[in-house]
Amino acid sequence: MALKAIRAGVRNEAGITAAKQELAARFGDRLQTGEAIRAQHAHTTTYIPAQLPDAVVFAESAEEVREIVQIAARHKAPLIPFGTGSSLEGHINAPHGGISVDLARMNRVLEVNAEDLDCRVEPGITREELNTYLRDTGLFFPIDPGANASIGGMASTRASGTNAVRYGTMKDNVLALTVVTADGREIRTAHRARKSSAGYDLTRLFVGAEGTLGIITSITLRLQGIPEVISGGVCPFPTIEDACNAVILTIQSGIPVARIELLDALQMKACNGYSGLSYAETPTLFVEFHGSAESVELQSRQFGEIASEFGSTGFQWTTNPEERARLWKARHNAYWAQKSLIPGAAILSTDVCVPISRLADCVAATQEDSVAHGLTAPIVGHAGDGNFHVGLLFDDTDAADVARAEAFVERLNARALEMDGTCTGEHGIGQGKMPFLEAELGDALDLMRQVKRSLDPDNIFNPGKIFA
Repeated sequence: MALKAIRAGVRNEAGITAAKQELAARFGDRLQTGEAIRAQHAHTTTYIPAQLPDAVVFAESAEEVREIVQIAARHKAPLIPFGTGSSLEGHINAPHGGISVDLARMNRVLEVNAEDLDCRVEPGITREELNTYLRDTGLFFPIDPGANASIGGMASTRASGTNAVRYGTMKDNVLALTVVTADGREIRTAHRARKSSAGYDLTRLFVGAEGTLGIITSITLRLQGIPEVISGGVCPFPTIEDACNAVILTIQSGIPVARIELLDALQMKACNGYSGLSYAETPTLFVEFHGSAESVELQSRQFGEIASEFGSTGFQWTTNPEERARLWKARHNAYWAQKSLIPGAAILSTDVCVPISRLADCVAATQEDSVAHGLTAPIVGHAGDGNFHVGLLFDDTDAADVARAEAFVERLNARALEMDGTCTGEHGIGQGKMPFLEAELGDALDLMRQVKRSLDPDNIFNPGKIFA
């Protein structure tokens, strides 16, 4: 990743101005052009510089999204969909200028089909809002990326998170979408059936498209029953290799672990300091099991036996909800804990994913790299699927430090690709990962560009993302 890759695109000044005027006439004060609100709708989560949109329009219905798209299409003005702004790779920046389409007010649950374990929601609802709504039905939506992201944003970036080892990612849990396309039509990609062989899988095309092919107006989601009992635990290990090998054997043994998170020693130090914990500052697994009282106890005991084979002597687990909540709150606050290691430092949060058989090799090599170059780079990962994150701290006002950080990220991505992995397991491409996607997919990128040109010939949907 290099800042030189984050550049401005060609602006259609006349088209943007005309679209702003028409949108203002239609939406009144729901079109905002103040600098402060435009800044809130540009990238601020990591050190990628913000590129502000020219205006922000607040949509409240699918019909309004259609109108917005039709107006923008007439004037060939860029549109950047916006959920909560929690993405990490510059997805909501406006390198070509244009209009940010804020979907936060489209946050209704449209239907819940409890017997079929599915629901349909608008894109602006967050995962926490959805699970609060679902609580009385005995169901929940399991995908948990940590941030309280919008469901539309999670679908657009093909998000996953701590529960992915058991429940899969967004691509596994989205049954259907409605999407407004570049010609202003709202299409439905599928129905609620759990399986289908009907034509191209358009649902999977739009899931992960990062808003570059259309704007999602509703999402049909697969739900799960709330487990009878949940147990969580903390398990320290002598080395990263020991922890990763315990993960591999756990998965190979068929133990249905719901979460199995890896934190290296530096990350444990950060979590202890930030969240007021007192765990051993060694490589550690946070684990969770879902099921009946009997099954959860059995799974926890089986995991403990595996952990002991790899040198762990301190596995602690509990079914107490308050203790579990404290544990997972600390895990979800890992980003802020990382920042607390060097107050005032910039942070570059990046992720890669490798086959789990290579996870120990990749993490160990990444740690050695950071030490060799004098970098502070705590690691936390979704160990059950080989995905890990590095929170790289550096001085973004020092050109030499920026260069060291960017070189480290380049080596990290090259290392993952050499191990038959990917440059991103869940963050998506956005702007920050564009150079690595070409290295990963090569000529397949040309096919992606053809799809983009076919569905969005005037390049109005989130231009400057995924590929140039």
